[in-house]
Amino acid sequence: QVQLVESGGGLVQAGGSLRLSCAASGSISINVMGWYRQAPGKQREFIARINSGGSTNYADSVKGRFTISRDGAKTTVYLQMNSLKPEDTAVYYCSAVGVVTGSTYTTTYWGRGTQVTVSS
Repeated sequence: QVQLVESGGGLVQAGGSLRLSCAASGSISINVMGWYRQAPGKQREFIARINSGGSTNYADSVKGRFTISRDGAKTTVYLQMNSLKPEDTAVYYCSAVGVVTGSTYTTTYWGRGTQVTVSS
């Protein structure tokens, strides 16, 4: 069983910073870990991803403000969010794409999400 557990969300004033963490557990070979967010009444949107080689991609809306990174074991991913804006308010979800041990299928797993609220 693969589980992703996010932490680090909260309430912050505009211009402030937060650091989200996502820890993956289970027998899985992870190819990509990423962050998505969903604001009320909107679709879930891509924020950032990091692959097994360490390459990163970001949505234009967060470039230069958010940084994705991971630990040496490649099972925990972080999202450092700086210069936060009220429009960053959303539930932030962690995702992991990989192959479960003993399987040949690539599957995407999701965490339950963590709320980030940015006040103006």
